[in-house]
Amino acid sequence: MTARQDPTQTPASTTRLDVTVQSDETAPPKQWTLTCDPPGGDHPDPAAACAALEKGKAPFAPVPKDMACTEIFGGPQTATITGTWRGEQVNASYNRSNGCEIARWERLIPVFQDAGGEV
Repeated sequence: MTARQDPTQTPASTTRLDVTVQSDETAPPKQWTLTCDPPGGDHPDPAAACAALEKGKAPFAPVPKDMACTEIFGGPQTATITGTWRGEQVNASYNRSNGCEIARWERLIPVFQDAGGEV
C-alpha cells in the first residue's frame, strides 16, 4: 500500500514563481505565474522560461555591489520574480540601468517576454 500525498502540501522541490514585468513606469504591469517540473502556469511560454532559469547560474542573485559595470542605459523596463524556486524562497528585482543589469536581464529574456516577444 502506498501513502497518498496531501494535495495541499507541496514537495520541497516545488517551483512556483510570480513574474511581474513593466515596460516603463507608466505602463500597466504584465503578470504571470510560472511553475516548473513540469512547466506550467499562465506564463506564455513556461517551457522556455523554466529552461532559462535552469540554465542560469544563480538567476536570482543581484549584481554584486562592488562589480564594475558599464554606464549604459538599456531601457526603462523593470521586473520582479517572487515565490519559490526548487523549494527556496525568491524575491528578486531586475532592471536595465547599466551593463551588468542588462546582461542579467538578457539571460532571463524568456522569463520576461510574452509569447509575442514583447516585454
